[in-house]
Amino acid sequence: MIKANDPALHSWIEIAPDSDFPIQNLPFGIFESATRDPRVGVAIGEYVLDLYAVAQHNLFELLDIDPTVFHRPYLNDFIALGKPVWRAVRNRVSELLRNDNEEISGNSRLMQECLIKRSDVRMRMPVKVGNYTDFYSSIEHATNVGTMFRDPKNALLPNWKHIPIGYHGRASSIVVSGTNIRRPNGQTKAPDADAPTFGPSRLLDFELEVAFITGRETKLGDMISPDEADDYIFGLVLFNDWSARDIQTWEYVPLGPFLAKSFASSISPWVVTLDALEPFRVKGPVQDPKPLPYLEFRGDHNYDINLEVLLKPEDGVENSICRSNFRYMYWNMNQQLAHQSSNGCNIQVGDMYASGTISGPDKTSYGSMLELTWRGTQPIQLSDGTQRKFINDYDTVIMRGFAERNGIRVGFGEVRSKVLPAL
Repeated sequence: MIKANDPALHSWIEIAPDSDFPIQNLPFGIFESATRDPRVGVAIGEYVLDLYAVAQHNLFELLDIDPTVFHRPYLNDFIALGKPVWRAVRNRVSELLRNDNEEISGNSRLMQECLIKRSDVRMRMPVKVGNYTDFYSSIEHATNVGTMFRDPKNALLPNWKHIPIGYHGRASSIVVSGTNIRRPNGQTKAPDADAPTFGPSRLLDFELEVAFITGRETKLGDMISPDEADDYIFGLVLFNDWSARDIQTWEYVPLGPFLAKSFASSISPWVVTLDALEPFRVKGPVQDPKPLPYLEFRGDHNYDINLEVLLKPEDGVENSICRSNFRYMYWNMNQQLAHQSSNGCNIQVGDMYASGTISGPDKTSYGSMLELTWRGTQPIQLSDGTQRKFINDYDTVIMRGFAERNGIRVGFGEVRSKVLPAL
């Protein structure tokens, strides 16, 4: 067992039973406050542990780490130190926060320097994303889309069960939770129109996804096997892949998504490490036909992570509209990374790889409005009496996720974004 994952651990910080951030989690992020410039922190209960402050007091001394690596506006430099360092720092933070450790808790001044309430900080993008890939790896989602737009008897394209389908997206427009999203303008063509028009998207949608972040580089020409992939994955975030369905319908043939996706993607600010998710590994769906040898793997590489999407109208209450689970993914992260590198494409620290929409086997678990309303033909009823076919201006979309087993809950917090009208 990874030392920091011990379910018997308790912290000297009081943590609510339903908190996403117990001592067994300890996710990394970048925060700033009125008195602190951007730096690396770890979430613990309702607090943030300032790792730069911890390092300045020589509490990482035995790890031989340059303290300034925690005084950066992104996690990339810390991540680049490698998995042994990620694990050692997380284990040391766990040790410092244990209820039997007084290195911080025994010094009130040190506690004030090292801890700050999460309500008093502003979270920033955790990583500088150089490259972004979006996959299409939920068989339920792919089947639903194929049924809607193609032949229901042949919903999956011939390649889907042989290859983790993906495309390269726009890294520059990935933003952190709390950033408002502007409804995109674009070119669309109505089915009965002779020519396209340009204007605001009418069919704005979310896509419920989870993304992983790579923490180790490869050289051009190198390949990563699925069994090696764990050593390259730093951690995971929740990911909202905003989609303009009407723009997408007109533009995606023959080269796939472009402007319908590139206007924005939103992520949660805390990166939950792969180490913290180790206790929640589960088997994935049976893959039939058997994948080609370069995609074969040993062990369990799916994760039992409960996911929820909520929609909040302006001045309204939150409405839960979807409950799904990351375990449903047909192609797992290890296979996705193996396929990404299989042609020799080089992997870089801070790359982001989104899962694709995560839909489950029943309607309540569909991970997009496209599916939940079945292309707008079955509107969702909200608690205020209004309906939604797609996302309206001033709606806020919230995604939450957590894994839970044997009384231990490891969560992601949330990714929350409000939609503003098009300019």
